[in-house]
Amino acid sequence: MNLKSIAKTNLLLSSLIISIGLQALPAAAAAVTDAQVSALVEALRQAAPPQSANDGMYSQWQILPGNISRWAKFCTKQDLTPQQFEADATKAKSIVTCIVGDLLRDEYKASSNNELAAIRRAACWWMTGESAACKSGETATYADKVVSVYQKQRPKK
Repeated sequence: MNLKSIAKTNLLLSSLIISIGLQALPAAAAAVTDAQVSALVEALRQAAPPQSANDGMYSQWQILPGNISRWAKFCTKQDLTPQQFEADATKAKSIVTCIVGDLLRDEYKASSNNELAAIRRAACWWMTGESAACKSGETATYADKVVSVYQKQRPKK
């Protein structure tokens, strides 16, 4: 075998290995759209318990005060107090949208790109901090409500 035929054989083998390797890769993750994120943000808002004075939660999404500063810094690179968050509905919605976008992308992966399972997992995390915690009781009822509202809000396919 001469040098030219060895190089050709190596090239063919390399091409074969690469094409087999590419076929073995899992299908690309479904991309989460802005419309899906917006629908989930609205579903979380509508499913939130009614606001009451001094309930310790802030905004229409009923956010715990301990999350507000951390989320604001992550999403806007600025610190916000719970009172500032509560007073600025536009800023609150943009921060919630930022967090929900990341959350929904994570839950899509965790649910093998099953949209409604991802929504349920996201709702569960939103209420409890654990994506798989909504098996029964109030947390399951809340997650079901979020899924139901989401289905009405979500973009038509």
